[in-house]
Amino acid sequence: MFMKLYNTLHRTVEEFVPHEPGIVRMYTCGPTVYHYAHIGNLRTYIFEDILEKGLTYLGYDVKRVMNITDVGHKTTDADDGEDKMIKGAEREHKTVYEIADFYTQAFFDDCAKLNIKKPAVVEKATDHIDMYIQMIQKMLDEGYAYISNGNVYFDITKAKDYYQLSGKKMEELMIGVRDTVEEDKAKRNPFDFGLWFTLSKFENQDMKWDSPWGVGYPGWHIECSGISIKYLGEYLDIHCGGVDNIFPHHTNEIAQSEAYLGHPWCKYWCHGEHLNDKGGKMAKSRGEFLTISLLEEKGYDPLAYRYFCLNSHYRNQLVFSYEALDGAAQAYKKLKQKVQSLDRTPNLREGKIDFYEDQFKAAIENDLNTSSMLTVLYDVLKDEELTDFTKLYLVEKFDTVLSLGLLSDVEVSEDVDHLLQAKIEERAIAKQNKDFAKADAIRDEVLAMGYRLVDSREGTTYVKI
Repeated sequence: MFMKLYNTLHRTVEEFVPHEPGIVRMYTCGPTVYHYAHIGNLRTYIFEDILEKGLTYLGYDVKRVMNITDVGHKTTDADDGEDKMIKGAEREHKTVYEIADFYTQAFFDDCAKLNIKKPAVVEKATDHIDMYIQMIQKMLDEGYAYISNGNVYFDITKAKDYYQLSGKKMEELMIGVRDTVEEDKAKRNPFDFGLWFTLSKFENQDMKWDSPWGVGYPGWHIECSGISIKYLGEYLDIHCGGVDNIFPHHTNEIAQSEAYLGHPWCKYWCHGEHLNDKGGKMAKSRGEFLTISLLEEKGYDPLAYRYFCLNSHYRNQLVFSYEALDGAAQAYKKLKQKVQSLDRTPNLREGKIDFYEDQFKAAIENDLNTSSMLTVLYDVLKDEELTDFTKLYLVEKFDTVLSLGLLSDVEVSEDVDHLLQAKIEERAIAKQNKDFAKADAIRDEVLAMGYRLVDSREGTTYVKI
């Protein structure tokens, strides 16, 4: 079989063929670091993490790059409103640089809790101003961009198949995506987008740089194109993001990147669907602000949320409720307990390993079907023909993709550990004295504490149940 992915560009599942055999150049849009990421944002990063790890499991060499948006992202979908970073700074009475540093760290803290791997290359938008200026100047020179009222705009009428990715038509669109946004009269076309803004448009911008067009700062869209091309080259295999990025962000990325490069840029566009609550799409501006920290405060393991997401396909909308999360948390707890209770005595039987590995690979190759991956995992645990050690071997391999922490050591307090070690020693003495009734009583006592004793040639240990 071959890896198959749904390509938003053609709106169909396609066989994945990278530009260079065996190597995947992958770009994922990073966070705008003006606030905490909510769990809807993080669902997208979980999907991208699974995709990277799944491709690696299949044998590809994945080179993944992600940006950090610390300038240029407006509070509306048009080139209108304040920069989100300024809004964050005003909200917390800090500098934009302090806001960026704090929420960048907060984002990666959340990712660590969810076992999301940090991409090999993570770059801040503000570190690549020279690259954007180079790209913009070339687009101006070749007639793709124009200057109006001191700002530089991309002329979408010069782009080939501008609406191909979104499937939209110009006459169906509202100004700036939302009908609450007023048309910018400085543009030739209401859908043209900003490449560079000068202080003629936003006078209170704290982050600003010299440019051939005046002191100012880059637009949101140019940063992803610039960072991707700089670190991954002229041909990109996979570009990921949430479905809300399809238009205008990813649409604009294609237009400006191909104008700058002079040839097709990215072959596969993969998008994760929304996480909804009962009121619709989850957002920072509406309802309870659901973060990983809030879930922890309510007693949930962050990996239970990851498990919750993996039970649904990344292209399906997923409805969040605490009742649904409760069910996922209970199932995840039972799964981990089952894995933790397996006997770790070395006894590997290779007979069915290839069979289950092939099934797991097939689930990855089938447009990243995470629910099928979990089904294969449960089938392994239920298979009575497999030894516990063989099951552990397969679980460990599968968890390099699922990343549910199924084999992570259970943390216990120092006092509990001392008590359990004392019980293990007391039981060993009882067995030496052939007082098996006492040894069994100690074993049952440990079980009542929530732990199971595991005997092996190396000695006795305990696992959480």
